Amino acid sequence: MSTITAISTAPGVGGIAVIRVSGMDAVMHCNAIFVPKRKSFFLLEQKANLACFGSIVNKQRELIDEVLVTVFRSPHSFTGEDVVEISCHGSLYVQQQILQLLIEQGCVLAQPGEFTQRAFLNSKMDLSQAEAVADLIASTSAASHRMALNQMRGGFSNELLKLRTQLLDFVSLVELELDFNEEDVEFADRGKLKSLAITIGRLIKKLADSFRVGNALKNGIPVALVGETNVGKSTLLNVLLNEDRAIVSEIHGTTRDVIEDTVNINGIIFRFIDTAGIRDTKDKIENMGIERTYQKIEQADIVLWILDCTQLSEHMEWLTNKIAERAIGKEIILVFNKIDKLAEEEREVLDQLFEQFKGKRIYISAREHVNTEGLKKALIDAAQLPEISSKDIVVSNIRHYEALQNALKSINRVIDGLDSGISGDFLSQDIRECMHYLGEITGQISNDEILGNIFGKFCIGK
Repeated sequence: MSTITAISTAPGVGGIAVIRVSGMDAVMHCNAIFVPKRKSFFLLEQKANLACFGSIVNKQRELIDEVLVTVFRSPHSFTGEDVVEISCHGSLYVQQQILQLLIEQGCVLAQPGEFTQRAFLNSKMDLSQAEAVADLIASTSAASHRMALNQMRGGFSNELLKLRTQLLDFVSLVELELDFNEEDVEFADRGKLKSLAITIGRLIKKLADSFRVGNALKNGIPVALVGETNVGKSTLLNVLLNEDRAIVSEIHGTTRDVIEDTVNINGIIFRFIDTAGIRDTKDKIENMGIERTYQKIEQADIVLWILDCTQLSEHMEWLTNKIAERAIGKEIILVFNKIDKLAEEEREVLDQLFEQFKGKRIYISAREHVNTEGLKKALIDAAQLPEISSKDIVVSNIRHYEALQNALKSINRVIDGLDSGISGDFLSQDIRECMHYLGEITGQISNDEILGNIFGKFCIGK
């Protein structure tokens, strides 16, 4: 296998940059371009996990940079191979010069995720742990960080390993029966097998159900801002994002497409979606935007229904029906905007008009930033996300979720088969199918296409 190299730090100029080299000849290639400060020292003799100060030089022995070089010996390294990390100054020119020298020595430029892929292939981590590395790099909140860190440490993998081991024990007994089918013997206690299958089914369902929370923590809770035109949706979006992200205008129908962006509120990522104002119009383009609004309501977990409290629409009943039929099962927060222009007695009238509304009601002024903090608190309450500890196992990867769903179908077929008394060969097939889907998650069952798709999404150098 070739020796690979890449810049592991983020693109751009910084104080330092790290260039990583991994492979059988990693130390030899680095030794060829490295001159240690101590003249009697050779990098090839460097002990593992120690840093050495020296210089990188080219073929003409011209100085490129002064660096720190750290050697990690196989198998005690991230990839399981010999690894060398060169810490140089952050100059883009210096980084490229060192990278070019390594390539001239025989190194190959690493593909995205190739270091982590080698760690997986060398059994330093399983596939779900490898995916957690990418999630950890991309984490944007304390909760998503804890979730990725727990998965990378093997919490999820250990749970799946227990399930597969239990299934393997039973499928072995069931298949042993098939060798003695003419003697009508039964090695696997069907009662115990059903009890185990029910327990495993519950655990798989619990893991699959955690995906709603995990996906929200990883990608953000989708929040749709809906309402008629000119009620202040775009103004509110700009306030929540603390930037002028959407165009604000007195002209009706300004927002014709969907605008999305995320913001971290008290450790929770919300993905706000500003939608086209809902109204009856003959404008073909605007109607396309309104149709997208309906789609985003269906996709959102939380709906901010924004009303201009200074002039309620005469089409309120029509609007209510339009939103209600798309927002079934959603958390709806009724937001009365432009409260700074409303007298106290007029607010009491509004309360009476909407007293039948069962969701949260809140009064704000987006333009004047009145009670926007109260709205943020209402969003956190509506999210209903549990506190995630370092020990909680939460599924956040769509590939894992799909595999768990398939495993759940298989184990349910085992339970149904035991109730109906199906033969051992069909029972064995369903158990092995459940094991197969659980194995897909950790990489015990994998193929090149799956691996290429997973590691191709990593950044180069990781």
